[in-house]
Amino acid sequence: MSDTTRIVEVGTVAIPVTDQERALDFYVGTLGFEKRRDVPFGAARWIEVAPPGAATTIALVPADSGVPIGIRLTTRDADADHANLREHGVDTDPEVIRMGSAVPPMFTLRDPDGNTLVVIGSA
Repeated sequence: MSDTTRIVEVGTVAIPVTDQERALDFYVGTLGFEKRRDVPFGAARWIEVAPPGAATTIALVPADSGVPIGIRLTTRDADADHANLREHGVDTDPEVIRMGSAVPPMFTLRDPDGNTLVVIGSA
């Protein structure tokens, strides 16, 4: 690829949980992580935790939510990266996903082994 992406960090690693409250209690109460985000997300919540001072967070995603599990990367320009990756034959979503002004633009891509990565534009 002549143009590299504008990805700047591993933002979040999403893991499946069967009970968000129990998982939150474990990560915050037992491991001493900080709760960084806790907002409504459909019928559940979007919860992110991290060790104090850490840049990368762990998202506690309901196992049955259909939300992709795995790594979320932060980019400076989701539209440009999406176009560039598609141009170079990377298996991506057909379009950048937009869910309103409160949610940054995002798309998923698959690596050569089929692992899904979510690329999220920085706010």
